[in-house]
Amino acid sequence: MPKKLKIGNKAPEFCLPDANNRRVCLKDFRGEWLVLYFYPKDNTSGCTREAVDFSSIIKDFRKMNATVVGVSPDSVTSHMNFINKHALEIVLLSDHEHKVLKEYGVWQKKSMYGREYYGVVRTTFVVDPKGKIVQKWEKVKVAGHADAVKDFVGVSCQRPVGK
Repeated sequence: MPKKLKIGNKAPEFCLPDANNRRVCLKDFRGEWLVLYFYPKDNTSGCTREAVDFSSIIKDFRKMNATVVGVSPDSVTSHMNFINKHALEIVLLSDHEHKVLKEYGVWQKKSMYGREYYGVVRTTFVVDPKGKIVQKWEKVKVAGHADAVKDFVGVSCQRPVGK
């Protein structure tokens, strides 16, 4: 049974390698907004569209003191190739051992054509500057999602951060 994180929960701590094999941890984002999105696989149509969409409005997120971070089970090398191929401007983290994917409850049993397997359920969390989950989108449909997240962060960052 996957873990079920809810709005108001403290975001689970993590440290994962980025595309340059540098260790990136949740605590690195204290004091700023974090858009933490989980996606199945580099260079697939939906995942590419999502990464390109977030990258295309990254300047808007930066103006709101927000960082966009994508996490998938792909390797560091795959992430580097994905970033270079599509000129992505977001941070991508590699969780090939599925530890963080499980901790966030996005590594779930799926089925396709009658075959069951485990994979990433496309999910996005917004974490406030104090490390609390303030929004969650599950089973994300890619079209319009990046803009919806931007709109949410834009409204949220105008309000004082809760205790």
